[in-house]
Amino acid sequence: MEGNRGEGRKDRPCPVANKCGGCRYIGMPYAEQLRQKQKTVEQLLEKYGKINKIIGMDVPEHYRNKVHAVFDFQKGRGIVSGIYQEGTHHVVPVEQCLLEDRKADEIILSIRELAKSFKYKTYNEDTGYGLLRHVLIRVGHTTGQIMVVLVLSSPILPSRKNFVNALCKLHPEITTIVLNVNNKRTSMVLGDKEQVLYGKGYIEDRLCGRTFRISPKSFYQVNAVQTEKLYGKALEYAALTGSETVIDAYCGIGTIGLAAAGSAGKVIGVELNQAAVKDAVVNGKLNGIKNVDFYQNDAGKFMVQFADAGEKADVVFMDPPRSGSTEAFMDALLCLRPKRIVYISCNPETLCRDLEYLTGKRCRNDAGASGTDAGKRRERGKKVQEAGTAGNYRVEEITPVDMFPFTDSIEAVCLLRI
Repeated sequence: MEGNRGEGRKDRPCPVANKCGGCRYIGMPYAEQLRQKQKTVEQLLEKYGKINKIIGMDVPEHYRNKVHAVFDFQKGRGIVSGIYQEGTHHVVPVEQCLLEDRKADEIILSIRELAKSFKYKTYNEDTGYGLLRHVLIRVGHTTGQIMVVLVLSSPILPSRKNFVNALCKLHPEITTIVLNVNNKRTSMVLGDKEQVLYGKGYIEDRLCGRTFRISPKSFYQVNAVQTEKLYGKALEYAALTGSETVIDAYCGIGTIGLAAAGSAGKVIGVELNQAAVKDAVVNGKLNGIKNVDFYQNDAGKFMVQFADAGEKADVVFMDPPRSGSTEAFMDALLCLRPKRIVYISCNPETLCRDLEYLTGKRCRNDAGASGTDAGKRRERGKKVQEAGTAGNYRVEEITPVDMFPFTDSIEAVCLLRI
C-alpha cells in the first residue's frame, strides 16, 4: 500500500479528539488506517470486480486547505474559536488541528485575539444577538494564496479598515478578505450577501495542470495532494483519445472536465450550484479552453433531457454527493449508453447501491412513487430495455483513495464499461 508513514507508532493524540469526533482513527498508526479502509472497500465492493490497493498519503497531516471555525463566548474563557462537538452546537475550543493547514489555524487564532481587542461580540444562537459567527479560511495548495471569510450577522463591521489592516499586518500572506453576511437562524455557515474588504474576493490554485478560481462558496477538494491522485486515476480510466464527447456530471467549478478537455473532443459540465458554474466558466476562460460548455442544472434532470433529445456521450464522469446518484440519473445514463462511466465516490455504501443498479443486479422499484413519477420511471425503464442496456455495464476495476487520513471517510474511483 502507498503511504505507510506511521507504521509501528501511535500518532500524537489530540486534546479534544473525544469531544470533536472528527478523527475516529486518531490513535491508530497510518498504515493500519489504510488496511482498515482497504478491508471496508473490499467487503462492500469486491463482488463487482477488481479492487486495487488504496492510494495513501506520504505525509497524512495538515492536509485540509479549507478550515472552518465557529466563534463563541464562554464563561471563564471569553471569546473562543473551534468546532461544534459531535451531534451538538456546543463549541469545543481548538488551538490547532492535526488535519488543518497550519497557517489557517494561526490566522484564526489571530482573528480571535483581534476580536477581543476590537471588542466584537460573538453571535449567540439562542438570542440571535452578536456579530462574529464563523471564520472560513481557504489556502491555495500550489499558489499559497489565502482567503479569509468573516461570517457576520450584520454587513457592518466596526472599525473595518483598522481591523483589516491589523490582520494583514500580522499575516501579510493573506491575499483577500471577504465579509459574508448570515443574519438567519440557520445551521448553514455562509449567507447570501458578500462584501470584498481586501483583495480580489477570490483565490487561485493549480490542480492537474490547470488554474482554478475559488470563491467563498465554491466547492473545491480540501486535500489537493490526494485530489491530484484521484483525478489522475479518473482520467486514466477515461482513456480519452481526443475525439470523445464527455459529460462531467456534478462538475463543481469544472476541475475534472477542464483537466479532461485537452484529451477530449468536447466536454459538457453540469452543476446545480450557480456560484460554482460561474467559477467554472471563468476557469475555462482562464485556461484558454474552448471545447467545454457549462450548464447550471440538476445533473439528473440534465441527463434525462440529454437522453430524451437523442444526444450521445462517449464518457461520463460522475461525482455525486455522499447520498449517491438518483435512479432518474442512472436511467438516463443507461439510455445514453456511454462506452465508459468513471464514477468518483465519497461513500462506498452508496457506490455499492448504485453499482447494483448500473450492472443490473437490482431491478428498479416503482413502489411508493406517485402516479406521475412512477409513469416517468416506467417510461425511462422502457427506453432502457429498448436500448438493450439493462445490466450491460460491468465494473472493470475500483481504486480506493484516502482523501481524509485519520477519519473513517473513504473515496474511490470506479471504471464501468459496456
